[in-house]
Amino acid sequence: MSALGVAFDGRNPLDRLRAQAVAAEDAGVQAFWVSSHLFLRDPFASAAVVLAATRSARATLMAVSPHVMHPVHMAMAASTLDELAPGRVILCIGTGAPGDLADAGVQPAAPASALAETVEAVRLLLSGEPAAYAGDRVRLRGRRMFTGRHDVPIYLAATRPRTLELAGRIADGVVLSTASSPEFVRWSLDHVDRGARGRRIHRASLVYSFVADRTGDALGRFRRQLAITLRAPHHARNLELAGARLDQDAVRGAFAREDFAAAEALVSDDTVRRHAACGTAGEVRERLDAYRAAGLDEIVLAGLYTPDETRRAALAALGKDT
Repeated sequence: MSALGVAFDGRNPLDRLRAQAVAAEDAGVQAFWVSSHLFLRDPFASAAVVLAATRSARATLMAVSPHVMHPVHMAMAASTLDELAPGRVILCIGTGAPGDLADAGVQPAAPASALAETVEAVRLLLSGEPAAYAGDRVRLRGRRMFTGRHDVPIYLAATRPRTLELAGRIADGVVLSTASSPEFVRWSLDHVDRGARGRRIHRASLVYSFVADRTGDALGRFRRQLAITLRAPHHARNLELAGARLDQDAVRGAFAREDFAAAEALVSDDTVRRHAACGTAGEVRERLDAYRAAGLDEIVLAGLYTPDETRRAALAALGKDT
């Protein structure tokens, strides 16, 4: 069976985050993915809380953007957390959410190049050796990190063919976004394989997951989140491969009017079923099996906010009684 993780998106207060992490690890979760979303809680402080509260589960800092953070600062954060919990820290680098970047006044330039240079520069810094690097946007003058060598794996968050192939070529792992259907996961991993050329990397995907006693009670949980994600133009292929019907233009129009109820109404039960794992424990387990069959090494349960719902979803994913 593939590994199981839980994603924390920065919305929970730290005391609830701590309780959620403990409940998840007790249920058998092996990894936590701590999101770096602009305007929410700091991912590095949150990861420190999670690592200190748990015994052995690893924590991935996801996905730190080179457009708002310098590689030196990324290496500082990753190496410091690795001192706190040796061997349990992973750094995931990604462009970041376009809307969040725009609201922060950031205009990403040459994102694929920025990701590639950042991975190379952070690796040099974490090696403990003098780091000299001369890229188009990243330059290091041979300074050695005070914290010394830290073997922190580096993943890429990727959704488009170019960055998926880049992940296969240079990263230690790749993570796919929420709302990816199993069919889109397989399509994405084919691009990763194209870049990897036989090199094996860790393959993970975030999956919105929620368990309820009745299927109908679970299907409504993520309509807004799915609308937010699937409205993006590049998800047209995701919808096509899944066989889902969603009027992306209508969804974008509803959000532009701030008519969130209308946006949610456009996401049908069928679309939820094809792009998430929601339902009874048995239905969630069956759906997650489809994601595993698509080639994932790790499923990351997303959209969970209380210890109880996190524990219930984790037990269902692991085939245990909920």
